[in-house]
Amino acid sequence: MARARPFYFLFMLLALLGTVYAAWHHQQGLLCGATLLMALASWSLGGLWRWTALVTFSVAILFAMTRPHFSPTVEEAVGALLMLAGIGWITLREQGTRTEMAWQRNIIEALQVGSERLNEARDADAIIRAGVSILNQLGVAPNLAFVAYRQGTPMILAATGAFESYLEKPIQPSDNDSRSVQADHWVAEETLMLLARENRRRYLVAPVYGRSSAHLGVLILTRPTERDFDEQEKSVIASFGRLLGAQLGQWHAIRDLRDANELTLRSLGAALERRDDETGGHTQRVVSTSMRLARRLGWDEEQVKSLRWGAYLHDLGKIAIPDAILHKPGPLDPGERKVIQTHTTIGYDMLQDLHFLPAETLDLVRYHHEQWDGTGYPAGLRGQNIPDTARIFTIIDVYDALTNARPYKVAWTKERALQEIRAQAGKQFDPHYVESFLRMMSEQDDAKLVS
Repeated sequence: MARARPFYFLFMLLALLGTVYAAWHHQQGLLCGATLLMALASWSLGGLWRWTALVTFSVAILFAMTRPHFSPTVEEAVGALLMLAGIGWITLREQGTRTEMAWQRNIIEALQVGSERLNEARDADAIIRAGVSILNQLGVAPNLAFVAYRQGTPMILAATGAFESYLEKPIQPSDNDSRSVQADHWVAEETLMLLARENRRRYLVAPVYGRSSAHLGVLILTRPTERDFDEQEKSVIASFGRLLGAQLGQWHAIRDLRDANELTLRSLGAALERRDDETGGHTQRVVSTSMRLARRLGWDEEQVKSLRWGAYLHDLGKIAIPDAILHKPGPLDPGERKVIQTHTTIGYDMLQDLHFLPAETLDLVRYHHEQWDGTGYPAGLRGQNIPDTARIFTIIDVYDALTNARPYKVAWTKERALQEIRAQAGKQFDPHYVESFLRMMSEQDDAKLVS
């Protein structure tokens, strides 16, 4: 388009010269032809240029009327008026077409960008905020709100314009009667009543549904003007509502799957510990303490989840260890020790078919008996080569084992166990993680660190 602009200006100059000549010499046909050429060139330039032909033709007609001996016939006068009306109508239509095309391009771009931003959102609230922001960019209405239920109460979870001051506030019936707000029309009515009348002269309510027609919320849009939402705008908003609903529905489905996975892994861990710990509680204790330490170290929630799942499953391989070895009251001989050490690789192998487990979880199961100085098992990894999840968990696992009774030992006091953990920093454990662990433990209960 930019390269062609000089040619359009050249055509307009030629058309202008033709128009001047035609007006001067009363050449009606030439005037019409020059005007059409100018119209085509000016429409291509867009903006205010598209009105050039109409203005030029009008000026040319007025100029011709001032020329001496100008006496147009009725047919010529009618033809000039028809030409003027035709160019005006086509110009208006062309402008409307360009406006509609610009609107369509804006919609396509917004939906493309919106799809990417919605896919990048990490949770439902982020998806909702991104969706409202993208819809706001379309400019269909200055005031937007997405309303959904939180613990049975409707709330505005994302908003623009006049709705922003009501974010995260519950919506209650305005007349304090017993009417239920568990329906879109009541939710919309009560939400609209939050705004002054001048901000909601026109409004549109669009429900948002996920998979299997699950109701996820409602979009509410208001305008301070009297211009109604046209069919095209309603269609765009409905389409965007379906896109938002699909993304929210997908997130809810993934969350439900993760919750199911979480429950399964937690139940499996609890069942496994009954074989190795008749008193129970080991798994929940090491999970809880590991998560606290990881968050203290600044790990993100995905890393914390990987650590938590690994903690649930860390002793899965012991299911294959004979009871005579697992519950032996005295020290293990070298052969028995080799057998029990296989539980790390057995557990790792058993989990290979669970493809939803992250690599960090599998690393913990396999390497949680590695030691900082390289004397651990099964691979004899040393220092930073030991995965982070395993380096954190081994500290928690040993501490819990020391402070709770086993068939072969009595429970140690917290102070004695913490002293042993400190003594093993740089030998069995990562010294940096040990320091963080000791500091964390000093801040809870009545445990006292030894110097």
